[in-house]
Amino acid sequence: MPVTQHLRISYIELRSAKDVEYIEVLFHGCRRSIRRQDKNHFREEFPEPLTVQGEALSFSVHWKRWYSFCIPVVNNVRINVRDVLSDSRSHKFQTERSKLDITIGLSSDGPSVDGLPAQGGSTPTNTNSLRPTTEGLLNQCPRFRILVIGQSGVGKSTLIHRAFGIGKASADNLKPGAANVEEELISPQNDRFVLHDSNGFEPADHVNCDAVKSFIADRKSREPVKEKLHAVWLCFRIPIESHGDRLLEDGAETFLQRDTSVLQNIPTMVVFTKYDKLLTYMAMKREVNPTVAAEQYLQKHCIGPIAKFAGDTDLSYVAVSSNVGLEQGYRELIDLTHRKVTERFRLQTDTPSPVSVVTLMAQRIIPELKIRGSIDVGKQRYWRTLTSGANFKDHTITECLAVIHTDIVRVWNFNDPSQYLYRDEFRKLMADLAGTIDGSTPAPPRLARADTTGSVCKPGPPLLLLAPLILPFEAGLGLAQWALQTYQQLPNVHHKFMAYIVDLVHILEILFSLTAGDDEKKLTRGAVSSAFNAYYDSEMRYNVHRRIKGFDYKIPGRDTVLEEIISLVRTSPIDDNDISSALRKIPLESLAKDDEWLSNANSQNLKA
Repeated sequence: MPVTQHLRISYIELRSAKDVEYIEVLFHGCRRSIRRQDKNHFREEFPEPLTVQGEALSFSVHWKRWYSFCIPVVNNVRINVRDVLSDSRSHKFQTERSKLDITIGLSSDGPSVDGLPAQGGSTPTNTNSLRPTTEGLLNQCPRFRILVIGQSGVGKSTLIHRAFGIGKASADNLKPGAANVEEELISPQNDRFVLHDSNGFEPADHVNCDAVKSFIADRKSREPVKEKLHAVWLCFRIPIESHGDRLLEDGAETFLQRDTSVLQNIPTMVVFTKYDKLLTYMAMKREVNPTVAAEQYLQKHCIGPIAKFAGDTDLSYVAVSSNVGLEQGYRELIDLTHRKVTERFRLQTDTPSPVSVVTLMAQRIIPELKIRGSIDVGKQRYWRTLTSGANFKDHTITECLAVIHTDIVRVWNFNDPSQYLYRDEFRKLMADLAGTIDGSTPAPPRLARADTTGSVCKPGPPLLLLAPLILPFEAGLGLAQWALQTYQQLPNVHHKFMAYIVDLVHILEILFSLTAGDDEKKLTRGAVSSAFNAYYDSEMRYNVHRRIKGFDYKIPGRDTVLEEIISLVRTSPIDDNDISSALRKIPLESLAKDDEWLSNANSQNLKA
């Protein structure tokens, strides 16, 4: 049996002579940001050594080379664990890769062997067979690949911003001819999609038309699914005929008349932008029902002409607007895109395709799709047969929870460069919360909260978070005892696993609602704490745990535990009255705070 060695890293340091925007280290399905020290100097120290398992780790380096959507170029620098170990006698590995000087400092404990820590370290044992399901899916397809075609000013920047939660691009950058359709644009705010941008087809612009056609044909011919083009959005501004607008310029007509065959077997959505202007126009015409009139206008002046040009090419049509109250169009676009992608890349088995899953990860509009993705990933392996422990034999509960936690958090894909949702403090909070289901973790009383002057107020619903941040459990002060045992040694352990899964999905959905529209901003401890406490302090959490504790799973021939988990996670916490009421009363400044997590006891000590 081969010996498996793990790296225990005490610090990482990177220097570059060129402008670097952002650096992350990726390992074992996790990612951690490396903090900037000065202009091109990045360094991160790990008081608790960072344990890296597997064959390699890599650095995602985001360079300041800007394109039309303000998305920098990204390089992935891979470091083999074997190379580090072969040059680790000084407890330091140094190399130069892709114009980066890289230093990896190793813990004095040294590497662990076969999962056993050297000199009293804390590396968990027997982790090789427990790999997040998302790891295999993302190895096959790490990003949703989309081509967006549209002329300058059509609203592509807003479309991408809303759909994928990245910062808006300046309209001045969207100049004809500035986009290179071959360029891969990846955002540090959401690296689960890769954008190819084309500025549309200007009149007599046959060169761009041919370039787009060649690009699509090339991507169709590629074998790895991650290299294929997964979807196309063709964007057109809705024309108002009385204003002299045209739907299609000559170049677009040429493409639609002659070249749409290249789009066969690629999910293609025709997106009509500025829908609000059409509604305003219909209202000014004093139409009895402006919405119905607008739909009829769309069919006659937009959908009909394009369908005639496109012939047998399978196109779908959506109208969108960035105006408040008209966001439904974006939801329809994302839902339609996901359905088309799922149909196109469907596997022969019951398992979802990697493209379908990464499409769910990439979008930041529809929480229901995130829940569906969590279910699709979970039921492939780790949510199944929880009563038998078939997937978790001889593993500690901590190790088992780690893969479940990683899979769920990855699907939700928050802009979390500090990795708060992957950190031990948050995992321990979740384990403690699940432990309250049967008293393994004592439920604390309702907490006091700290006001802006630092005084401690009497508790009262809803729980509001100001400064400092207060959580219901001792964040970071030790893992619940039940999570330290092996899976087989704890009676009714499936109850706690069910609670962990359902609680985590609900908290992430609440967090999603709190951060909706602010995805270009980094996730803070304040937002995480607000979501956690809104759920913790709710009647829904109590009812979920009571239902799980009284659940009878002994029905022959069915995995009723899996069925119950799916039923519970599909019940939205946002529909719960006390949770929605608490969320409305959370001050915006609480969501922006990034103070250290504190327990109630610690806050009292600080006051003293």
